[in-house]
Amino acid sequence: MTLTCVVVEDEPLARNLLEQYILKLPHLKLVKSFSNPLAAFDFLRTNTVDVLFSDIQMPEITGISLLKILPKKPLVILTTAYSEYALEGYELDVVDYLLKPITLERFLKAVEKVTQRLGASVSQMPATLPETTPTAVETPILPSIFVKDGTKLVKIRLCDVLYIEGLKDYVAIYTKEKKIVTLQTLKSLEVQLSAHQFIRVHHSYIVSFDAIEAIDKEKIQIGKNWIPISDTYRKSFKEFLDKHQS
Repeated sequence: MTLTCVVVEDEPLARNLLEQYILKLPHLKLVKSFSNPLAAFDFLRTNTVDVLFSDIQMPEITGISLLKILPKKPLVILTTAYSEYALEGYELDVVDYLLKPITLERFLKAVEKVTQRLGASVSQMPATLPETTPTAVETPILPSIFVKDGTKLVKIRLCDVLYIEGLKDYVAIYTKEKKIVTLQTLKSLEVQLSAHQFIRVHHSYIVSFDAIEAIDKEKIQIGKNWIPISDTYRKSFKEFLDKHQS
């Protein structure tokens, strides 16, 4: 099985390295290589490939933004020099995440994950479609994020998060059972959680809709804590409430 590949990387050395790695493997075929993510988008919206190797931090649009706007998504391996961007990749169901400088050994492991995923998709496909029964109910997957805690990435289920507080270069994530402090900006989490039931209500706070117990003028009650609502976010918070109220 030959896998067609596209590389999107604005750094010439990193792009060349990925190209050379791909050329070393007979079951990989490099179709195109781009330094500009917009040019890559134009190609990918009309062409189908198996694997996309994409940097995250690029001019004009990020690799994360590129994945979100692609109409047909290939299997994706993200690359970056900044480890704090890894958890965004987990949310987008990427196959693997490579931290620069990328070694050949680590590259091979990522490619093997792609091969395994494609192999599983083919091998698990039934010859005929099974009959639908009333009891065949798919179990929903609860969204989660990974945050860095010291030297390890810790998985946090979003349904357990009550609110998040910004502390300069750190954030404190308050869950139903614990508090986790991680090196990250509140802005990056705001972008990451915007697709879920979270809303920024203050320069220093993001809250979960499900965790809100009461709203009293300029404050939100979550458990025994009161979270302030600032003038900057008052209008967007009201629109958020109107949209989510049943």
